[in-house]
Amino acid sequence: MLANFGIGALAFRRIEPIAVRAPLALLLTSLTIIASVWWWLAEPVALARAPIDAANKLECVSYAPFRDNQTPLNPLVEVSAEQIREDLVEVAKISRCIRIYSVDNGLDKVPELASQVGLKVLLGVWIGNNHVKNAQLVDTAVALSKKYPDTVTAIVVGNEVLLHGDMTPSDLRDLLLSVKARVSVPVTYADVWEYWLRYREIQDAVDFITIHVLPYWDNIPTRAENAAAKVAAIHKQVSLAFPGKEVQIGETGWPSMGRMREGALPSRINQARVISEILEVAKRDNFRVNLIEAFDASWKRYWEGTVGGNWGLFKADHHTLKYPPGIPISNYPLWKPLMGSGMMLAISVYVVAWFSQRRRPWKPRPSSWIAVGISATVAGVLLGIAIDKMMYESFGFGGWLRWGALLAATAAAPVLCANALMSGRGIPALLELMGPRESRTQSFPTLILGAVVMTIMVIATGTALGSVFDPRWQDLPFASLTMAAVPLVMLSWLNRPRTGAHPIAEMALAAIFLFGALYVVFIEGIQNWQALWTSGAYILLGLSMYGVRSKGASTQLEPAIS
Repeated sequence: MLANFGIGALAFRRIEPIAVRAPLALLLTSLTIIASVWWWLAEPVALARAPIDAANKLECVSYAPFRDNQTPLNPLVEVSAEQIREDLVEVAKISRCIRIYSVDNGLDKVPELASQVGLKVLLGVWIGNNHVKNAQLVDTAVALSKKYPDTVTAIVVGNEVLLHGDMTPSDLRDLLLSVKARVSVPVTYADVWEYWLRYREIQDAVDFITIHVLPYWDNIPTRAENAAAKVAAIHKQVSLAFPGKEVQIGETGWPSMGRMREGALPSRINQARVISEILEVAKRDNFRVNLIEAFDASWKRYWEGTVGGNWGLFKADHHTLKYPPGIPISNYPLWKPLMGSGMMLAISVYVVAWFSQRRRPWKPRPSSWIAVGISATVAGVLLGIAIDKMMYESFGFGGWLRWGALLAATAAAPVLCANALMSGRGIPALLELMGPRESRTQSFPTLILGAVVMTIMVIATGTALGSVFDPRWQDLPFASLTMAAVPLVMLSWLNRPRTGAHPIAEMALAAIFLFGALYVVFIEGIQNWQALWTSGAYILLGLSMYGVRSKGASTQLEPAIS
């Protein structure tokens, strides 16, 4: 009996280097990399000038009261006075003035409520192509300016009307002159700065010029580090074009979340930095600035995507400041639980791989454990980023369903692929899951892996096609897709069938991903690292589909074992 025990102990020691020490070393390496990356990602930044400081209030900030499902697109929405009052109490803590864009949907209450908390108002009139409604809104604005002369500092007649083509320059000029004749406060018009240079005849109808300068939305987007200098340069250019007229920045700012546009990256740190630097150059060059905007506006996401709803100084709850004074700013303020979730996923991948290989009579070759280690590390780093992106990018029931399903599937992918890799199984073809009854697999692990792969492929195909046909608002799910693409491509090529035909469905998916990857790079440019990364994930997904073989020809695999 002792002899048998000695032989068993000797055998264990013989397999220990690959069976115990190597996986453990890889696991510790993965956890170290995950922790290091997250420490770097979450490193806070303390700006020389706080973007929001109650002791040094902002000149002015755009304000819209709409919350949750409220939207100015619905003419029946009437925002209550109490809701507006709650907002203005918060805004008055950081700003001396608010700019509103219309006087309907309950916004006609703003001047009275603003006067109660000490806020001045740039009163907007939303002009469109409905002349009857235009006249009604103008009448309301004129009446409010006369009723609250100490609160309404100017009337902004029209917002980007020329940009949207809702009115001709001559008609707009006539409207501006008619309003000027009826009020004693200054009258202006607001539009993107290029349109002021294009239609200079408007200048005689206004008391001062209001331009919008949004470096993120430029036709050639400006990087965050250059945004303030761009705002100052444009202000100088327009001022030189209109000597004798004050030029005010009516909208400027930076988004805190959303997709990149070329080199322009929305982020919490970038938003705070851009705002801080714009305020500095405005003080240096002595021009007035209105920041867009007071609150994150979920309702804008209907037509501007994630980035459209994240320009606010307050979060969408209308109470929480994004950048409390004196607190360093991090792109991932909740980085510890995000990092912890990634570490737990990485550990799960290793544990599943370990138990899967223990149930087989063979020992895995080094490439198997290397593949597991890479998958676990990539998933561990990216899970927190994917969770953070899902929380901000999901909008409405459909959005939460789409991105939630993708996150769940991509988090499961490295675990299921580790099991398949160590068990000698490859990626099942679609025919094995949905084909004729006699060709369907009866293996439960294969069915689960196949369901996860199908979920990923359906959603990924939708994002790839969206990037081709509607790229402006399409978020780039680089983190989630990479979590799945890395383990799938390694499983596809390490555990591939020796023979067999390429299934048509998988080849079509591979072609879509390859085309989508090339088009994304072409349309987004090489400065957009999110686009390049997403394209890389599409290519890996395409390769994983190309590696799938039809079960009909042969079921013999080249397993990742020796």
